[in-house]
Amino acid sequence: MHTHATLRDIQHDLKRGTLSCKALVRQHLDKIHTHAHLNAFLSVYEEEALARAEQIDQKIKSNTAGKLAGLVVGIKDVLSYKDHPLQAGSRILDGFIAQYTATAVQRLLDEDAIIIGRQNCDEFAMGSSNENSAFGPVLNSVDPTRVPGGSSGGSAVAVASGMCRISLGSDTGGSVRQPAAFCGVIGLKPTYSRISRHGLIAYGSSFDCIGIFGTAIEDVALVLEVISGADDFDSTVSRKAVPSYLEEMEQQPLRKYRVAYMRGLEAAEGIQPEIRRNLSERIEKIRAAGHTVEPVDLPLTEYILPTYYILATAEASSNLSRYDGVRYGYRSPASHDLHSMYKKTRSEGFGKEVQRRILLGTFVLSASYYDAYYTKAQKVRRIIRDKMKEILHMYDFMIMPITPTTAFKLGEHTENPLEMYLADLFSVQANVAGIPAISLPCGSDNTGLPVGMQILTDDFEESKLFHFSREILRMGPGR
Repeated sequence: MHTHATLRDIQHDLKRGTLSCKALVRQHLDKIHTHAHLNAFLSVYEEEALARAEQIDQKIKSNTAGKLAGLVVGIKDVLSYKDHPLQAGSRILDGFIAQYTATAVQRLLDEDAIIIGRQNCDEFAMGSSNENSAFGPVLNSVDPTRVPGGSSGGSAVAVASGMCRISLGSDTGGSVRQPAAFCGVIGLKPTYSRISRHGLIAYGSSFDCIGIFGTAIEDVALVLEVISGADDFDSTVSRKAVPSYLEEMEQQPLRKYRVAYMRGLEAAEGIQPEIRRNLSERIEKIRAAGHTVEPVDLPLTEYILPTYYILATAEASSNLSRYDGVRYGYRSPASHDLHSMYKKTRSEGFGKEVQRRILLGTFVLSASYYDAYYTKAQKVRRIIRDKMKEILHMYDFMIMPITPTTAFKLGEHTENPLEMYLADLFSVQANVAGIPAISLPCGSDNTGLPVGMQILTDDFEESKLFHFSREILRMGPGR
């Protein structure tokens, strides 16, 4: 299988006639079958993808193809695609078929992308390892004894192993960036409200973002350009004009940026030594390239994770109350009246992690604790956002780890939820503040597992983020 660096390279060969969309889809299907043991896909739309590829081949010949012709995409099992299964990795949505197509997915289709299948994920996007799926864990393609990260682990593995070129995932507390780091690919969380959430199954509505996995920064920029923008179906989406991200990234003149990084990184406890070393080496390369690079204190570090888990679980408790067995999905066969149907259906249909978060959220929303937890966390969230905005007013970017360790062993943290939650320490910052962030491959550890680095920037500064990210990627891999 010939490996193309970017979608533009693919389209060049498609126009020359040395490659067809149908052949391209077959290549990706071969990869899916070869790597079926990784459990990345829950549904593969083989016949549909091949038929669509034939149609797009005809469009290419008649010069009427869209800007994403030749792009093979997988979608996380939280994105609605009409007349296709949708389960959010959960038993409680057994047999559910999507009734409409998510805006982001439809915009891909409108530009002639090809959807190849539905990808495995942690149940309702709740998890940091992709071990919480009702369909079993996803395995990391670099080392199948390791987790791929979560919750969008299937999407990350699919891109890393060539099963598709781009995946759409969701990022509520790092669920795109963390698995991107564990699998050695690019993972983008855009500004909150940049992409419509219409058709995205809700976990925490004020945190949820549709994110993008890819292997080329140019492809990620182009996909963001296509799927972003105003949408009448989502009242929270921004109406800000969508730039031509790819064009701006390529045409921006080289400039020197002001870059902040986390003070004390070199001696920070709890961060794997290879991650500290790789990030420090990359920071020195950025400084050597002429950029201003200075350490700053990460604001309110000890409050970020508690704030996230209080608010996200509260929103999950509310959002998941709609799954009750009455109208669709799983219904317990052991129920004998309405009360037992609700109770048994939700107890049997939801996995343990989802139940845990619903209970936590219900607790903090209860009358006795609402002000002590939920209201206070909302105030702290605003302070965290304001502090991050202050830093990003003085600096163009902030560099941080995305994960404290490289991919851990399957089952390593499943018995201790607190250990699993602590893995989100650096990823939730961008979601709490609502700002864009990207995970870039940054070398590997002593066992060959990928290391990721995270870059954060100010609201709606994705063009600048892409430009800087491309420069960093051109510096070459770390150790």
